[in-house]
Amino acid sequence: MKFASDNWNGAAPEIMDAVVRANDGSVPSYGGDALSAKVAARFNEVFEKECKVFFVSTGGAANGLALSVMTPPYGMILCHEQSHIQMDECAGPEFLTGGAKLLPITGHGGKLTPHAVQKALAGFPHRPPHGAPASVLSLTQGTECGTTYSVDELSALSAEAHHAGMTVHMDGARFANAVASIGASPAEVTWKAGVDVLCFGGTKNGCLAAEAVVFFDPQAAQDFEFRRKRAGHLWSKMRFIAAQFDAYLKDDLWLKLAGHANQMAQKLSAGLSAINGVDISYPTDINEVFPVFPDGIADALRTDGAEFYPWVTPGDPADGKMQRLITSFRTTDADIDAFLVAVEKHVKSQS
Repeated sequence: MKFASDNWNGAAPEIMDAVVRANDGSVPSYGGDALSAKVAARFNEVFEKECKVFFVSTGGAANGLALSVMTPPYGMILCHEQSHIQMDECAGPEFLTGGAKLLPITGHGGKLTPHAVQKALAGFPHRPPHGAPASVLSLTQGTECGTTYSVDELSALSAEAHHAGMTVHMDGARFANAVASIGASPAEVTWKAGVDVLCFGGTKNGCLAAEAVVFFDPQAAQDFEFRRKRAGHLWSKMRFIAAQFDAYLKDDLWLKLAGHANQMAQKLSAGLSAINGVDISYPTDINEVFPVFPDGIADALRTDGAEFYPWVTPGDPADGKMQRLITSFRTTDADIDAFLVAVEKHVKSQS
Protein backbone atom coordinates (compact mmCIF):
# COMPACT_ATOMS: atom_id res chain seq x y z
CA MET A 1 0.00 0.00 0.00
CA LYS A 2 2.64 2.46 -1.13
CA PHE A 3 1.11 5.63 -2.55
CA ALA A 4 3.65 8.20 -1.36
CA SER A 5 5.05 9.20 -4.75
CA ASP A 6 5.75 7.95 -8.25
CA ASN A 7 9.35 8.93 -7.46
CA TRP A 8 9.51 6.05 -4.97
CA ASN A 9 9.35 3.39 -7.65
CA GLY A 10 12.36 2.15 -9.59
CA ALA A 11 12.79 2.22 -13.32
CA ALA A 12 10.71 0.26 -15.80
CA PRO A 13 12.44 -2.93 -17.03
CA GLU A 14 12.63 -1.59 -20.59
CA ILE A 15 14.48 1.48 -19.31
CA MET A 16 16.95 -0.55 -17.26
CA ASP A 17 17.61 -2.86 -20.20
CA ALA A 18 18.34 0.16 -22.41
CA VAL A 19 20.83 1.56 -19.89
CA VAL A 20 22.63 -1.79 -19.73
CA ARG A 21 22.82 -1.96 -23.53
CA ALA A 22 24.22 1.58 -23.65
CA ASN A 23 27.03 0.49 -21.35
CA ASP A 24 28.75 -1.46 -24.12
CA GLY A 25 31.57 0.08 -26.09
CA SER A 26 33.15 3.50 -26.17
CA VAL A 27 31.36 6.53 -27.65
CA PRO A 28 31.90 10.31 -27.66
CA SER A 29 30.95 12.11 -24.45
CA TYR A 30 28.79 15.14 -23.61
CA GLY A 31 26.01 14.17 -26.03
CA GLY A 32 28.25 13.73 -29.04
CA ASP A 33 27.22 10.09 -29.45
CA ALA A 34 24.97 8.69 -32.17
CA LEU A 35 22.26 7.62 -29.71
CA SER A 36 21.83 11.16 -28.37
CA ALA A 37 21.43 12.44 -31.93
CA LYS A 38 18.94 9.68 -32.73
CA VAL A 39 16.80 10.52 -29.69
CA ALA A 40 16.86 14.24 -30.46
CA ALA A 41 15.48 13.41 -33.91
CA ARG A 42 12.85 11.18 -32.30
CA PHE A 43 11.59 14.16 -30.30
CA ASN A 44 11.01 15.95 -33.60
CA GLU A 45 8.79 13.06 -34.68
CA VAL A 46 6.87 12.95 -31.41
CA PHE A 47 6.13 16.68 -31.54
CA GLU A 48 5.69 16.90 -35.32
CA LYS A 49 8.18 19.73 -35.78
CA GLU A 50 11.84 20.57 -35.51
CA CYS A 51 12.72 21.13 -31.86
CA LYS A 52 15.87 21.86 -29.93
CA VAL A 53 16.21 19.30 -27.14
CA PHE A 54 18.53 19.32 -24.14
CA PHE A 55 18.84 16.47 -21.63
CA VAL A 56 19.23 17.07 -17.90
CA SER A 57 18.88 14.74 -14.94
CA THR A 58 16.34 16.48 -12.67
CA GLY A 59 13.03 18.26 -13.13
CA GLY A 60 14.15 21.15 -10.95
CA ALA A 61 17.13 21.78 -13.23
CA ALA A 62 14.90 21.51 -16.30
CA ASN A 63 12.48 24.12 -15.00
CA GLY A 64 15.05 26.53 -13.64
CA LEU A 65 17.33 26.38 -16.66
CA ALA A 66 14.44 26.69 -19.11
CA LEU A 67 13.16 29.75 -17.29
CA SER A 68 16.66 31.23 -17.17
CA VAL A 69 16.61 31.75 -20.95
CA MET A 70 12.98 32.88 -21.01
CA THR A 71 13.27 35.81 -18.62
CA PRO A 72 15.85 38.43 -17.68
CA PRO A 73 16.94 38.40 -14.03
CA TYR A 74 14.71 41.40 -13.38
CA GLY A 75 11.68 39.77 -15.03
CA MET A 76 8.55 38.21 -13.52
CA ILE A 77 7.25 34.66 -13.93
CA LEU A 78 3.52 34.13 -13.39
CA CYS A 79 2.66 30.70 -11.96
CA HIS A 80 0.05 28.89 -9.91
CA GLU A 81 0.45 29.26 -6.17
CA GLN A 82 0.70 25.45 -5.84
CA SER A 83 3.12 24.99 -8.73
CA HIS A 84 6.30 23.02 -8.25
CA ILE A 85 8.48 26.00 -9.17
CA GLN A 86 6.77 27.98 -6.41
CA MET A 87 6.46 25.34 -3.68
CA ASP A 88 9.05 22.62 -4.13
CA GLU A 89 12.24 23.80 -5.79
CA CYS A 90 13.89 25.69 -2.91
CA ALA A 91 13.98 28.96 -4.88
CA GLY A 92 15.86 27.15 -7.65
CA PRO A 93 14.12 29.12 -10.43
CA GLU A 94 15.02 32.39 -8.72
CA PHE A 95 18.62 31.21 -8.34
CA LEU A 96 19.08 29.93 -11.90
CA THR A 97 17.39 32.95 -13.47
CA GLY A 98 19.59 35.29 -11.47
CA GLY A 99 16.76 36.61 -9.34
CA ALA A 100 13.61 36.70 -11.47
CA LYS A 101 10.42 37.20 -9.44
CA LEU A 102 7.74 34.51 -9.15
CA LEU A 103 4.20 35.85 -8.98
CA PRO A 104 1.92 33.13 -7.50
CA ILE A 105 -1.70 33.17 -8.70
CA THR A 106 -4.67 31.35 -7.20
CA GLY A 107 -6.80 28.96 -9.22
CA HIS A 108 -9.02 25.99 -8.42
CA GLY A 109 -7.57 22.53 -8.88
CA GLY A 110 -4.06 23.74 -9.64
CA LYS A 111 -5.19 25.48 -12.84
CA LEU A 112 -4.96 29.07 -14.01
CA THR A 113 -7.46 30.91 -16.16
CA PRO A 114 -7.04 33.83 -18.56
CA HIS A 115 -9.09 35.97 -16.20
CA ALA A 116 -6.78 35.15 -13.28
CA VAL A 117 -3.76 36.04 -15.41
CA GLN A 118 -5.38 39.33 -16.46
CA LYS A 119 -6.16 40.17 -12.85
CA ALA A 120 -2.61 39.40 -11.73
CA LEU A 121 -1.15 41.57 -14.47
CA ALA A 122 -3.53 44.40 -13.61
CA GLY A 123 -2.10 44.34 -10.10
CA PHE A 124 1.41 44.78 -11.51
CA PRO A 125 1.02 47.46 -14.18
CA HIS A 126 3.95 48.20 -16.45
CA ARG A 127 5.87 50.97 -14.68
CA PRO A 128 9.58 50.86 -15.41
CA PRO A 129 11.98 50.89 -13.72
CA HIS A 130 10.03 50.10 -10.54
CA GLY A 131 7.93 47.10 -11.52
CA ALA A 132 9.37 43.81 -12.76
CA PRO A 133 8.15 43.23 -16.33
CA ALA A 134 6.02 40.11 -16.87
CA SER A 135 8.18 37.74 -18.92
CA VAL A 136 6.84 34.18 -18.61
CA LEU A 137 3.61 32.36 -17.88
CA SER A 138 4.43 28.96 -16.36
CA LEU A 139 1.79 26.20 -16.58
CA THR A 140 1.92 22.68 -15.14
CA GLN A 141 0.54 19.76 -17.16
CA GLY A 142 -0.75 17.67 -15.35
CA THR A 143 -1.08 19.90 -12.35
CA GLU A 144 -0.06 19.42 -8.74
CA CYS A 145 -3.73 18.74 -8.00
CA GLY A 146 -3.96 15.85 -10.46
CA THR A 147 -5.98 17.83 -13.01
CA THR A 148 -5.23 18.61 -16.65
CA TYR A 149 -5.61 21.55 -18.99
CA SER A 150 -7.65 20.91 -22.13
CA VAL A 151 -6.30 22.02 -25.50
CA ASP A 152 -8.77 24.92 -25.53
CA GLU A 153 -7.73 26.02 -22.04
CA LEU A 154 -4.05 25.95 -23.01
CA SER A 155 -4.74 27.88 -26.20
CA ALA A 156 -6.65 30.59 -24.33
CA LEU A 157 -3.95 30.94 -21.69
CA SER A 158 -1.16 31.03 -24.26
CA ALA A 159 -2.99 33.66 -26.28
CA GLU A 160 -3.40 35.78 -23.16
CA ALA A 161 0.29 35.39 -22.31
CA HIS A 162 1.51 36.22 -25.81
CA HIS A 163 -0.81 39.23 -25.99
CA ALA A 164 0.84 40.49 -22.80
CA GLY A 165 4.32 39.98 -24.26
CA MET A 166 5.11 36.82 -22.29
CA THR A 167 6.34 33.43 -23.43
CA VAL A 168 4.79 30.18 -22.15
CA HIS A 169 6.68 27.57 -20.13
CA MET A 170 5.20 24.17 -19.36
CA ASP A 171 6.34 22.06 -16.42
CA GLY A 172 5.71 18.57 -17.76
CA ALA A 173 6.99 16.41 -14.91
CA ARG A 174 3.81 14.34 -15.43
CA PHE A 175 3.33 15.30 -19.07
CA ALA A 176 2.97 11.65 -20.08
CA ASN A 177 0.07 11.19 -17.66
CA ALA A 178 -1.61 14.30 -19.02
CA VAL A 179 -1.26 13.24 -22.66
CA ALA A 180 -2.54 9.75 -21.85
CA SER A 181 -5.52 11.26 -20.03
CA ILE A 182 -6.49 13.95 -22.53
CA GLY A 183 -6.05 11.81 -25.61
CA ALA A 184 -4.69 14.68 -27.72
CA SER A 185 -1.32 14.48 -29.45
CA PRO A 186 1.84 15.85 -27.80
CA ALA A 187 1.91 18.58 -30.45
CA GLU A 188 -1.71 19.57 -29.81
CA VAL A 189 -1.13 20.11 -26.09
CA THR A 190 2.13 22.03 -26.53
CA TRP A 191 3.29 24.20 -29.42
CA LYS A 192 0.04 24.00 -31.39
CA ALA A 193 -1.67 25.42 -28.30
CA GLY A 194 0.95 28.15 -27.94
CA VAL A 195 3.47 26.60 -25.53
CA ASP A 196 6.99 27.84 -26.22
CA VAL A 197 9.15 25.60 -24.01
CA LEU A 198 8.31 22.23 -22.44
CA CYS A 199 10.13 20.47 -19.60
CA PHE A 200 9.42 16.87 -20.59
CA GLY A 201 9.68 14.55 -17.60
CA GLY A 202 10.57 10.88 -17.58
CA THR A 203 11.75 10.24 -14.04
CA LYS A 204 8.28 10.06 -12.44
CA ASN A 205 7.11 7.65 -15.12
CA GLY A 206 9.63 4.83 -15.18
CA CYS A 207 12.95 6.46 -16.05
CA LEU A 208 16.01 6.54 -13.83
CA ALA A 209 17.07 10.17 -14.16
CA ALA A 210 15.89 11.58 -17.47
CA GLU A 211 14.36 14.98 -18.17
CA ALA A 212 14.39 16.96 -21.42
CA VAL A 213 13.99 20.66 -22.10
CA VAL A 214 12.24 21.05 -25.45
CA PHE A 215 12.36 24.40 -27.28
CA PHE A 216 9.72 24.49 -30.01
CA ASP A 217 11.54 27.42 -31.61
CA PRO A 218 15.19 26.28 -31.88
CA GLN A 219 16.32 29.90 -32.10
CA ALA A 220 14.85 30.57 -28.66
CA ALA A 221 17.29 28.17 -27.02
CA GLN A 222 19.82 31.03 -27.05
CA ASP A 223 22.61 30.22 -24.60
CA PHE A 224 20.94 27.22 -22.91
CA GLU A 225 23.89 24.91 -23.58
CA PHE A 226 26.17 27.23 -21.63
CA ARG A 227 23.69 27.58 -18.77
CA ARG A 228 23.30 23.81 -18.56
CA LYS A 229 27.08 23.36 -18.39
CA ARG A 230 27.46 26.11 -15.80
CA ALA A 231 24.76 24.52 -13.64
CA GLY A 232 26.50 21.13 -13.68
CA HIS A 233 23.87 19.31 -15.73
CA LEU A 234 25.89 18.49 -18.84
CA TRP A 235 26.42 14.77 -18.27
CA SER A 236 29.74 13.54 -19.62
CA LYS A 237 28.14 10.13 -20.26
CA MET A 238 25.01 11.59 -21.83
CA ARG A 239 24.33 8.33 -23.66
CA PHE A 240 22.78 6.96 -20.45
CA ILE A 241 20.09 9.65 -20.45
CA ALA A 242 19.63 9.24 -24.21
CA ALA A 243 19.26 5.48 -23.78
CA GLN A 244 16.43 6.00 -21.33
CA PHE A 245 14.55 8.29 -23.69
CA ASP A 246 15.22 5.93 -26.59
CA ALA A 247 13.38 3.15 -24.76
CA TYR A 248 10.83 5.53 -23.23
CA LEU A 249 9.63 6.84 -26.59
CA LYS A 250 9.84 3.52 -28.46
CA ASP A 251 6.43 2.04 -29.28
CA ASP A 252 4.80 4.68 -27.01
CA LEU A 253 6.12 3.05 -23.84
CA TRP A 254 5.85 6.42 -22.09
CA LEU A 255 2.11 6.57 -22.75
CA LYS A 256 1.56 2.93 -21.81
CA LEU A 257 3.28 3.39 -18.45
CA ALA A 258 1.39 6.60 -17.77
CA GLY A 259 -1.91 5.13 -18.92
CA HIS A 260 -1.56 2.29 -16.44
CA ALA A 261 -0.80 4.70 -13.59
CA ASN A 262 -3.83 6.79 -14.56
CA GLN A 263 -6.05 3.72 -14.69
CA MET A 264 -4.95 2.68 -11.20
CA ALA A 265 -5.67 6.19 -9.90
CA GLN A 266 -9.14 6.11 -11.42
CA LYS A 267 -9.85 2.82 -9.69
CA LEU A 268 -8.52 4.15 -6.39
CA SER A 269 -10.51 7.38 -6.67
CA ALA A 270 -13.74 5.59 -7.56
CA GLY A 271 -13.30 3.10 -4.73
CA LEU A 272 -12.64 5.80 -2.15
CA SER A 273 -15.59 7.87 -3.37
CA ALA A 274 -17.88 4.92 -2.75
CA ILE A 275 -16.90 4.74 0.93
CA ASN A 276 -19.15 6.73 3.25
CA GLY A 277 -17.41 9.77 4.70
CA VAL A 278 -14.53 9.91 2.22
CA ASP A 279 -14.43 12.94 -0.10
CA ILE A 280 -12.20 13.49 -3.15
CA SER A 281 -11.03 17.09 -3.35
CA TYR A 282 -10.13 17.33 -7.06
CA PRO A 283 -11.00 15.49 -10.27
CA THR A 284 -8.72 12.51 -10.85
CA ASP A 285 -7.41 13.23 -14.33
CA ILE A 286 -3.94 11.70 -13.93
CA ASN A 287 -2.22 9.52 -11.34
CA GLU A 288 -2.86 11.65 -8.25
CA VAL A 289 -5.79 11.24 -5.84
CA PHE A 290 -6.59 13.75 -3.09
CA PRO A 291 -8.97 12.27 -0.50
CA VAL A 292 -10.19 13.72 2.76
CA PHE A 293 -10.76 10.92 5.27
CA PRO A 294 -12.87 11.07 8.43
CA ASP A 295 -10.84 12.10 11.47
CA GLY A 296 -8.34 9.47 12.60
CA ILE A 297 -8.56 7.30 9.48
CA ALA A 298 -5.33 8.52 7.84
CA ASP A 299 -3.34 7.79 11.00
CA ALA A 300 -4.93 4.34 11.30
CA LEU A 301 -4.05 3.54 7.69
CA ARG A 302 -0.44 4.55 8.25
CA THR A 303 -0.35 2.29 11.30
CA ASP A 304 -1.45 -0.51 8.97
CA GLY A 305 1.57 0.20 6.79
CA ALA A 306 0.03 2.43 4.14
CA GLU A 307 2.34 5.18 2.89
CA PHE A 308 1.03 8.51 1.63
CA TYR A 309 1.52 12.17 2.44
CA PRO A 310 -0.68 14.82 4.03
CA TRP A 311 -1.19 17.59 1.51
CA VAL A 312 -1.40 21.12 2.87
CA THR A 313 -0.90 23.87 0.28
CA PRO A 314 -1.89 27.49 -0.36
CA GLY A 315 -5.61 27.70 -0.99
CA ASP A 316 -6.14 24.37 0.80
CA PRO A 317 -9.87 23.56 0.42
CA ALA A 318 -9.84 20.96 3.22
CA ASP A 319 -8.42 22.90 6.19
CA GLY A 320 -5.35 20.70 6.47
CA LYS A 321 -7.18 17.37 6.25
CA MET A 322 -6.38 16.51 2.64
CA GLN A 323 -4.07 13.61 1.77
CA ARG A 324 -2.25 12.87 -1.50
CA LEU A 325 -2.01 9.36 -2.95
CA ILE A 326 -0.04 8.69 -6.12
CA THR A 327 -0.12 5.61 -8.31
CA SER A 328 2.59 4.55 -10.76
CA PHE A 329 3.39 2.14 -13.56
CA ARG A 330 4.04 -0.47 -10.84
CA THR A 331 0.77 -0.07 -8.95
CA THR A 332 -1.38 -3.21 -9.12
CA ASP A 333 -5.07 -3.97 -8.69
CA ALA A 334 -4.11 -5.87 -5.55
CA ASP A 335 -2.49 -2.72 -4.11
CA ILE A 336 -5.69 -0.75 -4.69
CA ASP A 337 -7.95 -3.50 -3.37
CA ALA A 338 -5.93 -3.92 -0.17
CA PHE A 339 -6.00 -0.19 0.53
CA LEU A 340 -9.74 0.11 -0.08
CA VAL A 341 -10.40 -2.81 2.24
CA ALA A 342 -8.32 -1.13 4.93
CA VAL A 343 -10.12 2.20 4.53
CA GLU A 344 -13.55 0.58 4.69
CA LYS A 345 -12.53 -1.42 7.76
CA HIS A 346 -11.46 1.67 9.68
CA VAL A 347 -14.45 3.75 8.58
CA LYS A 348 -16.86 1.03 9.70
CA SER A 349 -15.10 0.71 13.05
CA GLN A 350 -15.93 4.36 13.73
CA SER A 351 -19.63 4.06 12.91
